[in-house]
Amino acid sequence: MSRRRRSAAGSAVAVVAILAVGVGAVAGVIWFLSAREPALNRERCTATLDGTGWELAPVQAENAALVVGTSIQRGLPARAGTIGLATALQESSLVNIDYGDRDSLGLFQQRPSQGWGTTTEIMDPVYSTNGFYAGLEQVDGWQDLEVTVAAQAVQRSAFPDAYAQHETLARAWASSLTGHSPGSVTCELFAVAAEDELVEVPKLLARDLGVPGEAVSADGALTTIDAGVLPFESAERSTWTVAHWAVATAKATGTAEVRAEGLVWTRASGDWSPLDAGSEPLARGTVTVTLGTPTDAPR
Repeated sequence: MSRRRRSAAGSAVAVVAILAVGVGAVAGVIWFLSAREPALNRERCTATLDGTGWELAPVQAENAALVVGTSIQRGLPARAGTIGLATALQESSLVNIDYGDRDSLGLFQQRPSQGWGTTTEIMDPVYSTNGFYAGLEQVDGWQDLEVTVAAQAVQRSAFPDAYAQHETLARAWASSLTGHSPGSVTCELFAVAAEDELVEVPKLLARDLGVPGEAVSADGALTTIDAGVLPFESAERSTWTVAHWAVATAKATGTAEVRAEGLVWTRASGDWSPLDAGSEPLARGTVTVTLGTPTDAPR
C-alpha cells in the first residue's frame, strides 16, 4: 500500500473513531436524561409550539408538569412557568439530582448554606419549586423582565446569561401545560412494565395542580377528572391543562390513554387522534385517564 493510501486509510479510521466517540457521547446524554433507562430507550415527550416540537425525556416532562403546575397553584401567569422551566433546565436539566456545585442540590440547585432550606427540604421538588417562585415573586417587575434576567435575580448564578438558551423550549412546555394549543403534548412510551414504580393519578394530580379529591373519581383503571376546578375562566383551557398534564406524567402513573374534548392520546400510538364515531362523548371540562396493564414482556 502506498504512503498516500495508508494515510487515507488512517484518516478514515480516525474519522470513524471520532464519530463513534460522538455517538457514544450523545447516547450517554440520552441515557442520563431518561433517568437511566435501557440503552436503546426511545421514550420521549414533546410539546409543540408554532409547528415545532420540543422534546424532553419522560422524567423531565414529569418535572416540567410539577414546575408549571406549581405556578398555576400560586396564581401566576404562564410566563412564570417559562421562567421556572428555563431555570431548572439550566441548573439541573430538569432532573432532581442530589449533587451540584459546592452544596447545590435539586431541580433548582439551591444551597442549604445560602438559606434555601435543609438538604431534605431542597430534595423535595415541591418544596424547591415553591421556594423558587417565592423568590421570583419578590423581584420587582419580574413579569416584564427578560427570562434570563428574572431567573438570575432569583438564582444569582455565576453564568447569568445561560438561562436564555432554554427560553424557547421552556415557553413551548409552559404554554402547553397551561392549557394552550389542544393536543400539543404527546409522549412516546413503552408499554407499562411490571417493575415500574407507579404513582397514583389522584395523588400526583393533587401535588402538581392542586386538584382536590372530590374532583376526581376512580373506577378500576379509569379515572375521571373535573378540570373545572382549575382557576381558568376558559373551560377549554382548564381541560387541556389537565389533559396535557396527564400525558406528561403518563410514564410515572402508568397511564395508557387520555381523553379530552373529542380527542384521545394512547400510549400505543404516542399521539392524539379523534375519538371513534361510536365513542361516548365526555362532558365539557372532563378528562379521563385510563391506566395500562403491566406486562413482563421485554422492551
